[in-house]
Parts: sequence; C-alpha cells; structure tokens
Amino acid sequence: MKKQNSLRPRRAAASASALALLLGASLASPAAAETEINVFGGIQEAPHSRIKGWTPETGDFSKLIGWEGKSFAAPPYYGARVTQWIGGGDWGLGLEFTHDKVYAPKGDMSPEFTTLEFTDGLNIVTVNAARRWRNAWHGMTPYLSGGMGVAIPHVEVTPTGGSATKEYQLTGPAMRLTAGLSYPLSDSWSVFGEYQFTASDNKADLKDDGHLKSTILTNALNVGVGFRF
Repeated sequence: MKKQNSLRPRRAAASASALALLLGASLASPAAAETEINVFGGIQEAPHSRIKGWTPETGDFSKLIGWEGKSFAAPPYYGARVTQWIGGGDWGLGLEFTHDKVYAPKGDMSPEFTTLEFTDGLNIVTVNAARRWRNAWHGMTPYLSGGMGVAIPHVEVTPTGGSATKEYQLTGPAMRLTAGLSYPLSDSWSVFGEYQFTASDNKADLKDDGHLKSTILTNALNVGVGFRF
C-alpha cells in the first residue's frame, strides 16, 4: 500500500518551475531572435485505458475505462505554448501547457467508484523541440513539435463508501507530439490548426492509503491564434 503524499502539490509546482528554468537557460543566447506565443482550444478525447490500484473499500481493482473528454464542459479544454525560434530560423525550443481532461462514464466505474476523473484537468507540461517550413504550402507554414515533461492532474476519485481525493498531484512523466499548419494574418499575427497527441503515465495517491495508476493517451484537434515578436 502507498502512503498518502501531502507534498504532491508543492512537488508539482516545483517541477513546473524547474521546466521553465530549464527552458530559459537553454534559450539564453544572443542568436535567439524570434519568440512566438500560441493559445488554442479544440476537441480533445481519450481512448480506453486500464486503471489498476487498491483502496480499503474495493481491495485490488483492475478495470478498462472508456474515457470521455467533454472538451467544452466547464472547465474547458485549452492550451498555450511559447516557442523561441533560434536565430529567427526554422528550429525552435519551447514550453507548452495543456489543460486536458478525462471522465470515466458512470457505467464503466460502477460499482467501485462514485467519481473517477482528471478534470481540472489532466494537465500536461512539456519542454518541446520544434521545426517549421515557412510558406512551404500555399503561403502556409507546416510545423512539427515534440516534447517531454510531466503530468500534474487534479485527481478526483471517490471509492463507493470511501473518502474523496480532490487535489493536484505530480503523477508521472508525459510526452506530446504535434503537427499543424499556420497561416499569417500579418507580420506578427497568425492563425493555425493542428493535431496533437499526448501520453502520460499517472500514478496517483488516494485517501486512506489507496493508490491508482493508468497510462492515459489523448488525441486533440486544435485551432488557435499566434503572436510573434
């Protein structure tokens, strides 16, 4: 059995700060000449994944969950990233955050749980490497990026008849892959559409020495706006 870790939220904040410092250090170069900020929303879903764990109420459990994304339900799915294009060229480094979400349908989690979700949210923070091909296709710029980081979800789990866990936790490593097209509106502004995939290995502590683990995948179609300076 795992011991409840009351330091999870502080560890999560420290890890996010460390990622930001790592990015800042890697970009501290006089050749870095162009910064791009992107914000986006869209439709995000997640395929089935198996959850395993233990609680005093359920004992050992192993169950396949057909997650729902509910992208537009509050709090909605969204994301943001900053990319530094090195020397104003076609290779960049960046930091990205997405507020992904997954809900277990009532039929999948019954009777073991009354609540099973990561909805505020299944937060993914990554340090990315990016490549773009400016104006390569009908005036649009294709781009690819990929990154590694951590999952910092808001764990909301209540076993039937047990204590509710509702807190942010640092649950494990995460990665993302993105492919998209950007269209310029001006020298500074652009709009874009993209596909994004994330994978996160989540090991969460539950109340009363319980625990849960699951590898969760997400697929998203995003639209957003970018600003360069």
